[in-house]
Order: sequence, then C-alpha cells, then structure tokens
Amino acid sequence: MIDRYAVFGNPIKHSKSPFIHQQFAKQTGQELSYEKLLAPVDGFEDAVTIFFEQGGKGANVTVPFKEQAFVLCNQCSASAQLAKAVNTLWLDENGNLIGDNTDGLGLVADLERQFGDIAKKSIVILGAGGAVRGCIYPLLDKKVNRIVIANRTKVKATDLASEINEPNVKGMGLDDLSADTDCDILINATSSGVEGKVPYISNEFIHAQIKAYDMFYGSEKTAFIEWVEQRGITQSADGLGMLVGQAAESFTRWRNVKPQIEPVLLQLRKQMLKQ
Repeated sequence: MIDRYAVFGNPIKHSKSPFIHQQFAKQTGQELSYEKLLAPVDGFEDAVTIFFEQGGKGANVTVPFKEQAFVLCNQCSASAQLAKAVNTLWLDENGNLIGDNTDGLGLVADLERQFGDIAKKSIVILGAGGAVRGCIYPLLDKKVNRIVIANRTKVKATDLASEINEPNVKGMGLDDLSADTDCDILINATSSGVEGKVPYISNEFIHAQIKAYDMFYGSEKTAFIEWVEQRGITQSADGLGMLVGQAAESFTRWRNVKPQIEPVLLQLRKQMLKQ
C-alpha cells in the first residue's frame, strides 16, 4: 500500500504542495501519494482524525488551520510552540500526533540561497503575526546579530519581543523605523501583498545596501519587491523559495531523506510563468 500524505486548507485549490512533494518523491525515489484536502472551516479536527485513522502518514496544514493544528498535537517543536501554529503533522510510533512549524527553516534556507551567510546580519521583519513567530528561532539559530520586529500595531511587536526574551530581539512600530535603524536584510511578513499593497515605512529607512525579501510570491514581481526596487534596492527575492524550502523540511520529517530544493523551485517557477 502506497504511503499517503496530504495538505489541509480552506481554500485549497491553489495549493502547490502536491506538485512540490511529487517532485521530491521522484527525485529521492520515494513511492507515495500526496493530495489536496478541503477541510470544512468548522471541521478541521474531524478531517485530520479521519485521515490518520485511514492510514495517512503525514500532512501539511495551511490557512486557516495552522493554529487549530497546534492545539490538536500531543507534542510540538520549539518553533511551533512559539508560533502557536503547526504546518507539518505526523504520528510517532506510539500514535501520538506530532507537530512542527517548518516555515522558519524554509525562510532561512532561502535567505542563505539568495543572499549568502546571514550570521551576524541585522534583520528587520515587517509584521508580528504567526508567519513571523515561526521564523524567530531559526533566525536566532543562525547567529544573526539582531532582529527587529516592526508592526503597524507597536504593542503586538513589543509583546512578541518580550515573549521571546532575547537581548538581540526588539519590537517597534513601523513608523519607528528610520535612517538610524540598522538593517542588512528586510523581510516583509505582512499580509499587504494579498491586496497588492505595501506596508507603510519611511523612505528614509530604505537604502540601496539593504537586501529585501517578501514572503508573498506570485508569477509577477510582488508589490513589495517593485516598491523596494523603485527605492534603489537591487538584491531582492520573493517567497517561492521559502514555500519549497518549508516543504522540503516537512518531507525530511516524514521520509528521513532531504530533497534538493533548487530543481523543484526552477520547475515551479517555470510552471507559474506559463499560467
């Protein structure tokens, strides 16, 4: 019987996870199936329970269920505990539901692929939601110099920084970013890209030496990438590599083999350009 995997979400039609994991399986010689499963907004727990009862081996979780997945787990990784959100599920040998959040590892892998070693770099992250929470520990593990969490609602950023309780993590409002704010890498983790908008930050803060990363992605340049390029930034990347990177981490948890990201990323980018 072929091992069965799936991604749960609502909506789920747009998900690229089946394509990504099918490519990983071919690349690593693994025999498995991977499908999209539309879970009812009020029926995620039942859908996951049935999936594993019917022999499912592992699952990814996307919006709006990552927080619900965290609550369901018997055991979670440190990143998942900080994020209070899970995107990767599997059962251990005792039947316990294990949860991880691989988004941060996917981000770090793509940052280093795009921009080189990030150790000792100063990172500014725009936003303070679940996407940010899951990325803090993987960034700290890379020995970055400093992380500034900047959010429209300042208290949300300062509360998150206080929760992390590390001397090199600071929270502030978006309007606190200025020419004096040290920044090597600027990461947009806000939801503004969904509407084709950009977060409001002072032009004085932006300078040409900054490398910019947008967690949002699309077949065209994102609004954020266009905006920073107009302000002189020449090194930038969208979040498609993060998507493939976090999927590779999930695949590794399930199959105990790590696939190569680059070939799948190139195939996916090519596929998106045709659409």
